Amino acid sequence: MPSTSTSRAVAARPAPPLSGEAPVPGDKSISHRALLLGTLAVGETRISGLLEAEDVLNTASAMRAYGATVERQGPGLWSVHGVGVGGLTAPAAPLDFGNSGTGSRLVMGMAATTPVTSVFTGDSSLRRRPMKRVLDPLTRFGARYEAQPGGLMPLSLTGAGPALAIDYEVTVASAQVKSALLFAALNATGRSRIGQRALTRDHTEKMLAAFGADISVEPRSGGGEVISLMGEAELSPCAVDVPRDPSSAAFPLVAGLLVPGSVVSAPGVLLNTRRTGLFEALRAMGAEITVSNLRQSGGEDIGDIAVRFSALKGIEVPPEGAPAMIDEYPVLAVAAAFAEGRTVMRGLEELRVKESDRLSAIVAGLRANGVTVEELEDGLIVEGRGADGVPGGGMVETHMDHRIAMSFLVMGMAARAPVAVDDVAMIATSFPEFEGLMRGLGAELLSQ
Repeated sequence: MPSTSTSRAVAARPAPPLSGEAPVPGDKSISHRALLLGTLAVGETRISGLLEAEDVLNTASAMRAYGATVERQGPGLWSVHGVGVGGLTAPAAPLDFGNSGTGSRLVMGMAATTPVTSVFTGDSSLRRRPMKRVLDPLTRFGARYEAQPGGLMPLSLTGAGPALAIDYEVTVASAQVKSALLFAALNATGRSRIGQRALTRDHTEKMLAAFGADISVEPRSGGGEVISLMGEAELSPCAVDVPRDPSSAAFPLVAGLLVPGSVVSAPGVLLNTRRTGLFEALRAMGAEITVSNLRQSGGEDIGDIAVRFSALKGIEVPPEGAPAMIDEYPVLAVAAAFAEGRTVMRGLEELRVKESDRLSAIVAGLRANGVTVEELEDGLIVEGRGADGVPGGGMVETHMDHRIAMSFLVMGMAARAPVAVDDVAMIATSFPEFEGLMRGLGAELLSQ
């Protein structure tokens, strides 16, 4: 389901105190995985709270193309009748993933050990993103691919049949690469062992266990862990209640911290420790953040988060925490602009291969709005200007990146002058309710 949105520029004006509850949508990472595992199970998987944004809807379309019955039964309520591990049918047409790197890479893994041929494509942004980091490891299972120069989309992937288990060390801190290998291992003969040095988000491992896979995770000396998964799996359907996305909650919560007088809350947010790096960094900067009503759903911790306007101070963000907040660095950089003193962020090489080169996009956006920033090969140094010190007034080029767009609209809410972004259409890929939700808290967003 490719996007049909047209580009639209929007500016955020300095806002009055923001207040209220921000019920952000379901977690995107878990939504993708619920659809894939529902397809690989035999029987009906019922999903509640599914993120109904373009990225996830494109994944749902791909699952239908592989033979699953995927139906929407109400807001956020979906049913998947799966075909079982190894039961995928060859898609009749190219699979268009729009802007979704997560959806496309996970599905490559799912298809890599079933003997079908699939064609993967996406929008102009996705067609520039590196796929060899996933495709090359998948060839260890016997999969074959033909891609554009540099391993880019559009590309054709032919799955192995039969496939044999592998031992593999993931060399990049990427949950997408790790998860693609785990999905592939489900239909390989024998036990695969996937090692990783950095502890990336572990939703795939938790959900595989919930669907009945024979999976174990063991820490290893010297850091990292090894994930062991028995192939030729038989997965059983289960109910999935998708918690709210912490990456989406970051935007209203950071706005609440930056706009004087604000009090903002977000209910039912995923609090997986490999996803909460932003909140830990903000607390270290002096942010007043409280968590209440802690509970569990589907093996994941969730809770209600509330923030108050806070005077922030610059810090050095530990680079080893980068995987736990890799998607939140754009909005953290905006928060750092309003802090007193210097904030140093390192270990961010992955930001150069996201929807845009996010490091360069962050730097350009900060400079356009009067903030001094140094771009490092693997990070940023932001010279904070204090709670009322960011001039604003700039136009930010988003490069079709939803997180750049939302982050700099948050900046405009707390800056001295409005901040505009050149396009908000791509926000629909992850957070289609963003503008309405922010206006409901008191923000002023104006089309240009």
